[in-house]
Amino acid sequence: MSSGIEHVLNELRRFDPPAEFVANARVNSRAEYDALYKDSIDDPEAFWAKMAGELDWSRKWDRVLDDSNPPFYKWFEGGKINASYNCLDRHLGTWRKNKAAIIWEGEPGESRTLTYQELHRQVCKCANALKGLGICKGDRVTIYMPMIPELVIAMLACARIGATHSIIFGGFSANALIDRNQDAQAKLVITADGGYRRGAIVDLKGAVDEALPKCPTVEKVLVVERTKKGCAMQAGRDIWWHDAVDSASADCPAEELDAEHPLFILYTSGSTGKPKGILHSTGGYLLGAYLTSKYVFDLRDEDTYWCTADIGWVTGHSYICYGILSNGATSVMYEGAPNHPTPGRFWEIIEKYKVNIFYTAPTAIRAFLKWGDQWPKAHDLSSLRLLGTVGEPINPEAWMWYREAIGGNRCPIVDTWWQTETGSILITTLPGAMAGKPGSAGLPFFGVQPQVVTEEGEPVEGMHSGMLVIRSPWPSMLRTLYGDDDRFKEVYWSKYEKQGWYFTGDGAFRDKDGYFMIIGRIDDVINVSGHRLGTMEIESALVSHPLVAEAAVVGFPHELKGQGICAFVSVPTGVNVGEKDKITLREHVAKEIGALAKPDQIRFTDALPKTRSGKIMRRLLRDIASGIETKGDTTTLEDFSVLAKLREDKEA
Repeated sequence: MSSGIEHVLNELRRFDPPAEFVANARVNSRAEYDALYKDSIDDPEAFWAKMAGELDWSRKWDRVLDDSNPPFYKWFEGGKINASYNCLDRHLGTWRKNKAAIIWEGEPGESRTLTYQELHRQVCKCANALKGLGICKGDRVTIYMPMIPELVIAMLACARIGATHSIIFGGFSANALIDRNQDAQAKLVITADGGYRRGAIVDLKGAVDEALPKCPTVEKVLVVERTKKGCAMQAGRDIWWHDAVDSASADCPAEELDAEHPLFILYTSGSTGKPKGILHSTGGYLLGAYLTSKYVFDLRDEDTYWCTADIGWVTGHSYICYGILSNGATSVMYEGAPNHPTPGRFWEIIEKYKVNIFYTAPTAIRAFLKWGDQWPKAHDLSSLRLLGTVGEPINPEAWMWYREAIGGNRCPIVDTWWQTETGSILITTLPGAMAGKPGSAGLPFFGVQPQVVTEEGEPVEGMHSGMLVIRSPWPSMLRTLYGDDDRFKEVYWSKYEKQGWYFTGDGAFRDKDGYFMIIGRIDDVINVSGHRLGTMEIESALVSHPLVAEAAVVGFPHELKGQGICAFVSVPTGVNVGEKDKITLREHVAKEIGALAKPDQIRFTDALPKTRSGKIMRRLLRDIASGIETKGDTTTLEDFSVLAKLREDKEA
């Protein structure tokens, strides 16, 4: 039996939620969580049936779970439901109809507020416009837009009529559009003349025009006039949003859709170069997004909630739109960059709208830390009551800074582990029921059965880590990869096919309290002299030194060790570093977690290669450290110049 990944980070700090928070929390003790979790595991179908009853169904399901053909699980078969109806219509008979659904701020500074009633009206008009353009139930619609309210309107309009939306992040290239349009066989593209990012206009319509000659299934392009800078409009193909939508009827009853009807496709990068089209259903996905929003963020009617993700990523799908609006909450949207015009922009928005719940990425938190405490200190952040992190493991020092500098040592932090594939949060710290541990995601959400195992599938306990698997199906799970059932089975189910487990691709450690610490992608594990080390722990040790703002650790071929450790390190703004600092950092890692984890190379860099959602692209760094040509899909890379500069720099 092969050993697991060695757990080398010793983090003992823990922070109980404040008594005032606990008193009002939806789940306010570990005992209450344990009882609810036990119910969800002992009789999952009864549990999920009860939870699904909180959504509005036009026809109740015949069966909660059909597990007769794994891994093609089906949830709530026979049930009829509409995601748009659950996000909008069901609130209109209540006082919430005049409540803010979306508070939007553009990067240049303008703002708009849409109540549930007005958002419903705009969605119905857009849905009728889509019908007028020939879009029917089952058609695929590509949405390629900036973070403006029309993006939410468009996705809910698609959901309303049963068109499957495929949202492509508004910074992707024309090539990314071609690949995704072709794979989905999209019939319509909804875009804008442009969007704002760091003071510049991103030419979205230009990218669409470049892509469409290679996208023969696209018949029409619907264009929002965001920047008013002017753009080419092809007669017979391109239609202005204001011409098609503004004149459409505001009466559009929601389609009654099967629970398993495809709600959306969302493409993620594949190591082979071909993006994977994650397909999510309507009923099961909506239930996962709704329930996790309610409990993980402890949502209250009076809350103003802000998730900083782009809706082009699954975090935006679930926790800006579907999960938040189905709960009747107020969701803040911001169009631009966190440091435009100054690094204080996020804190300015929190102060301006009195945000109560703030959900952002560890990468952003490390950037805030790098920019300095003076920016949050310049703003009143006292409205905050809960903080969250999403996207990748958060190192303990960034967690502590987040708690102190942003949360004022009073706000619980919900670290959340989940994936595009899972649809909703699977592991987290319920804020009123559990102590927060820096760097630790926490405990399983209701109905979720994670397990840390060896390569062979044996459970791993104690101070070793292993592969993270999910042992039983959950409602919001992906249904397949669009048009590629074989790849779906190969990527997610083949490794533990005999056991029937979903393989997450992540490594994890489970501590004595049952908390899960995610230590990064299995692909990122480094095998040093026979010891398997997770990158997250070495990175955390580096970032705990004041010289380091952000770090990414990868393996490279080493003649003696098998693999050596290469650390790419960025430093706080204004700090100068040299060769002595490399020695200092190597010794610091040795002191923190042992000589075994001491980096063989340290490369200082101004920036790290990241996706547009902020995740560090470690596989590109592995190629650089190994001196090999970069292969695979790079369409998600935000700034290609970062990659070029890293290739130019040599290890001294």
